[in-house]
Amino acid sequence: MKQQTSEIADCVRKSLDRYFTDLDGARPRAIYDMVIKNVEKPLLEAVLIQAEGNQTIAAQMLGINRNTLRKKMAQHKIKL
Repeated sequence: MKQQTSEIADCVRKSLDRYFTDLDGARPRAIYDMVIKNVEKPLLEAVLIQAEGNQTIAAQMLGINRNTLRKKMAQHKIKL
């Protein structure tokens, strides 16, 4: 499990490095929101697939409340 966490962190670091390079000196804004939006949707989709669409199981896997999962699904327009 630790290696997967490291791989994910490495991907985020590499993506951010590219992002900062692409800015070409421009000042970045709202980086936190940008990263969360780009990571959260595929995370939710992957876990829901693993849980075979069962939101209770997916919420347990994620360590969040089922209502929170449903709210996030609505925010990201994820339908089963």
